[in-house]
Amino acid sequence: MSNIVRQPAEVIYQAELDALKAEDTGTKPFNWSLSPKAVVKYMMGGVTADGVEISAKYIGKRRLIETAVATLATDRALLLLGVPGTAKSWVSEHLAAAICGVSTQIIQCTAGTDENQIRYGWNYAQLLAKGPSKEALVPTPLYRAMENGTLCRLEELTRMGSDVQDTLITVLSENMLPVPELNDAIYAQRGFNVIATANNRDKGVNELSSALKRRFNVVVLPLPDDINEEVSIIVKRVAEMGSKLELPLPQNANEEIEKVVTIFRELRGGETLDGKMTLKSPTGNLSTAEAIAVMVGGLSQANWFGEGALTAEDIGSNLVGAIVKDPVQDKAVLEEYLETVLKKRKAYSEYYHIMNEVL
Repeated sequence: MSNIVRQPAEVIYQAELDALKAEDTGTKPFNWSLSPKAVVKYMMGGVTADGVEISAKYIGKRRLIETAVATLATDRALLLLGVPGTAKSWVSEHLAAAICGVSTQIIQCTAGTDENQIRYGWNYAQLLAKGPSKEALVPTPLYRAMENGTLCRLEELTRMGSDVQDTLITVLSENMLPVPELNDAIYAQRGFNVIATANNRDKGVNELSSALKRRFNVVVLPLPDDINEEVSIIVKRVAEMGSKLELPLPQNANEEIEKVVTIFRELRGGETLDGKMTLKSPTGNLSTAEAIAVMVGGLSQANWFGEGALTAEDIGSNLVGAIVKDPVQDKAVLEEYLETVLKKRKAYSEYYHIMNEVL
């Protein structure tokens, strides 16, 4: 087993990608590793003609993935939009891995991201010795993607300053990046495109300009439609993460995951699943990703400090931590939920007692 904490998707799923390449007879856009139909099969799962099982990377509507893949086959950039925990980054990484075999050309956008991290930087030793030159120029992931005709990923685009965001307008509209210091420009090779992600709850951070929005085709990734779909996603991801961390998945994991998802969905939706009682919602976003984190934390606690089986005692502290982000408002919301809902459910009695203890 490798000691690398997390390898890129094209390494982890190399066997699946190789199997799809071997059977792929479809027409491929320029510089793509797989045809669009094979990319969708890689994302949604299936079985190859040789019997190789392709695991589902995205559990949801197939049409959304088809739209995303079709967009990337054009000269229009793709923006994956959604609340936290809707697998935007996961989908972005796997699309890049399947399309060009490189998912690591990534720029993590933050308030501190400047133009040099988007366009190019300089090796200052070379710059001082020789002045502005190709040798002194340090390419960014975007620059390399343009040179090689591959994909560049931009994570959390709206967290980057508006003036820096607009650096992308020339790249996306003209497919070129000016280098005024050299009186030159880098022109994008065929196959180049951009996949960006953005949190639609953070629009107020640095909302995209209308000029930049027009350069993207937007695909909104929703939260799972029903509880069974959400449970399936969490079971799959917890099993994968548990395997990497050498944490065995107890037999009762599915049952406990369903309880956690029920609590999350009710607090998130502002009503019980049967629709009979209206509830207050906490300030945080109780997403699928948060539920995965809660379960992995519980799995670790059960493995190192428990008897192996997952219990409310293992999960309770992580669950309260995920719900109570505001120590005043969220605590009141959770206390009310515990007294009006969980206290009346026999199957949740352990969660009721443990969560009250933690609170």
